Amino acid sequence: MHPDYPEDDAVMAERLHLCPEGCFALAAGDALLGYAVGHPWQARTVPALDTLLGALPDPAGAWCIHDVALLPEARGRGAAAEIVGLMLREAARRSLPETVLVAVGDAAGFWHRHGFRPIPAPPPPGYGTGATLMVRGLAAGA
Repeated sequence: MHPDYPEDDAVMAERLHLCPEGCFALAAGDALLGYAVGHPWQARTVPALDTLLGALPDPAGAWCIHDVALLPEARGRGAAAEIVGLMLREAARRSLPETVLVAVGDAAGFWHRHGFRPIPAPPPPGYGTGATLMVRGLAAGA
């Protein structure tokens, strides 16, 4: 679903193995319309694209939204906002202080509307020109 940001199948399989509670699929019948992957990570950073983690940090300093991908026919129905809610609830359930992600393409506006703010640091390589590292605090009013 993200041809401009390819990752090996082993990367996604590892994320599912390490944190099944952070992996979601949007389906209609047998058709996969989208997915989301998140996991505990270090504060104010994200793993490099297409990289195996080996293990999750313990303790973790943030919830990382690694990927949210929806096919065009799944957009405009509120699914992305619902996925954001699922991710934020999982971060809160784990008592993590923040959620981090990299906004790619023109997605920074979407994430900004959901309370994420840019971090003045470059994202790891592989996320493309214009990618923005973003954070959202999970404390009340953050």
